[in-house]
Amino acid sequence: MESKITYQRAPQGIFTSGTSSEWNVVMKSQELRVSTSVLVIGTGGAGLRAAIELAELGVDVLAVGKRPRNDAHTSLAAGGINAALGTMDADDSWQQHAADTILESYHLANPEIVEIVTKGAAQGISDLERYGMPFAREEDGRISQRFFGAHTFRRTAFSGDYTGLEIQRTLVNRAAQLDIPILDDVYITRILVTDGRVFGAYGFRLSDGTRYLIHADAVVLAAGGHTRIWRRTSSRRDENTGDSFRLAVLAGGRIRDPELVQFHPSGILEPENAAGTLISEAARGEGGILTNALGERFMAKYDPERMELSTRDRVALACYTEIQEGRGTPNGGVWLDVSHLPRETIMRRLPRVYQTMLELQMLDITTTPIEIAPTAHYSMGGVWVRPDDHSTDVAGLYAIGEASSGLHGANRLGGNSLIELLVFGRIVGNAAAEYSASLTAHVRSAEAVDEARNEIDDLLHANGRENVRVLQRAIRDTMTEHAGVVRNEEGLKQGLAELDGIEARITEVGVHPDIAGYQDLAHAFDLKAAALAARATLEAARERRETRGCHNRSDYPELDSRLQVNLVWSPTRGIEHEGIAPVPHEIAQHMRQPVTTADKLVE
Repeated sequence: MESKITYQRAPQGIFTSGTSSEWNVVMKSQELRVSTSVLVIGTGGAGLRAAIELAELGVDVLAVGKRPRNDAHTSLAAGGINAALGTMDADDSWQQHAADTILESYHLANPEIVEIVTKGAAQGISDLERYGMPFAREEDGRISQRFFGAHTFRRTAFSGDYTGLEIQRTLVNRAAQLDIPILDDVYITRILVTDGRVFGAYGFRLSDGTRYLIHADAVVLAAGGHTRIWRRTSSRRDENTGDSFRLAVLAGGRIRDPELVQFHPSGILEPENAAGTLISEAARGEGGILTNALGERFMAKYDPERMELSTRDRVALACYTEIQEGRGTPNGGVWLDVSHLPRETIMRRLPRVYQTMLELQMLDITTTPIEIAPTAHYSMGGVWVRPDDHSTDVAGLYAIGEASSGLHGANRLGGNSLIELLVFGRIVGNAAAEYSASLTAHVRSAEAVDEARNEIDDLLHANGRENVRVLQRAIRDTMTEHAGVVRNEEGLKQGLAELDGIEARITEVGVHPDIAGYQDLAHAFDLKAAALAARATLEAARERRETRGCHNRSDYPELDSRLQVNLVWSPTRGIEHEGIAPVPHEIAQHMRQPVTTADKLVE
C-alpha cells in the first residue's frame, strides 16, 4: 500500500491528488475533501488495529485522531493484556476466561461478545508478536503471565508496567510499515449519514481550522469513552470527553449502559491539572497498604480476607466511605503507602509509579505515602453494537474499544480492555471491508454536509458570553457530586436539574480561535459531547434502581434480579431494557469464584 501523493491541476482551480490506493484529496476554500473506503475515527489501540487489518486486506483506509498517535490513551494502560495461553497454568482455557469475565460483570456482559473475545485472545497476542511486541518472557522463551483482574489462572501477559505504551508503539510501527495515512490533528464533529447509511464524516484541523469533508463507505468509531466528565479522572484533560457518544447518537445510534463507569481506587489529588492520574494497582499488588487520616488500615472493615487485594469496586467504595464519613485527609483523600517495601522492590516492580510521583509532586514513594482518592477510570458502557461484528444501528457504522459496549458489564475484568481492542479491531476491519465491497452505489447528502458546516460556522460566529472551560468544569462538578461512586434518587434528580441549566448556557458559548490554533473550537465540541454523555449517564443511573458492581445506589443497596438487563439510551426513545442471552453451557460450567486470592492482584 503506497502512501506517496501526487498532485495535478483540475478544472476550476481545484487541486486533486491520487495514490495507488485511490486516496483522493480536493482542496478549495479551506475545505479539504478526502475520499477513502473506510474511515477510522481514533488513533489509539482500537483504531490502529482496525486500520492495520484493513490495510493488510488491501483496503483503502484513513485514520484520524485529535491526539498524536504516540500519545493516545492506550499508552497509559499499565498492567497487562489477557489471553488464556496456558504458558504458566496449563489448565487455563478460553472457557474459564469467559466464565471469569461474566462473573466479574455481575452477569451484565453479553455472552456472545465474551466468547468472541476470549476465543480470539490467543490470536490477538499472536498478532502483536507478529508486529514485534516485546512481551516479558520466561527464561525458556515462553510469554510470562501473571495473576491479575480476578482471574482463576495466570493469564495476563505484560511488558513491565508499560504494557499499553508498548502495544501502542507496536501498532504505530506496524501502521507505518503499511503506509497507512494518519491525520493526527483532525477533530471529527459529525458522522455524515443519509437514509440511515453513513457516507463519511466532517471535521476540522486543530492547528489552523481547515475543514475536512471525508467521504467513506464505512466508518469505524474508536474515539474512547466518557470518564473525563468527572472532576477526578485517570483520563487526561481533553480525552475521553464523550465524543463517541455524541457522534454515534447524532448519526442515529444508541448508547448501552452509560451508568456503568468503573472508578479506580487510587487517583492522585494534586496537582489540580493532574488530579485523578492513576497509581497502578500494582502498588497494592506488591504489598501497599491503605490507611485513613486516623492511621487506621481500614480495608479490614470492608474485606478482612482480601484487604487491599479486594476487587476494584470494593476498594473504591471503601475509600469513598472513609472520606465521606470524615476519616479522610484534609484534601479529601486516604493514604496509599508502599514505603515499608524494600527500595529495590519499588524501583524494580513499580518504576512508573515512582517516576510519576517524582515528576508530579516531587514525592519519593520509598519514604512517603501517596494521597489518593477514587477516580473515574473506564467506561464499561458505550455505543450499542451487535455482538458478532460490532455494527451499530446505522448501516456502515461500527464501534470498537472503549467507545463500544457489551464485554464488561458492571465490573471490568482487569486486563480485558486491551485484548478486546485487538480482537474486535481485527473483526471490525474485516466487517467494514466486506461492507464497503458490497456497495453498488455511494449515496451522499448535501443537506447533511451543510448541517455539519453550519454547526462549525455557528460556533465560530457566535459572540456568546459563556466560557467553554467554565461549563466543562460545571459538568464535572455536577457528575462528581451526584453521579460518583455512590448515587441516590434525589442526587440524580438534582444532577439532571443542574444539567438542564448547563445545557441552556451552552447555547451561549463564545469560541475564540487564536494564533495557537483552533483548540477552543475543539473544546466547544468536547463540551457538547460531555453534556450528552452526562445526560445519558444520569438518566440511566436513575433507572438502574439497584446496587450492582460499580453502580452503587445508597437508596437501593441490594441486587435486583429484574434489573439483570442492559439499559439502552437514546435522546428520542429514552431508556429501553434489553435482555441478556443465556450463558452457553460450556462457559456456565466453569462459572465459579476463584479458588484462592492468595498472592493475587484481584482486578
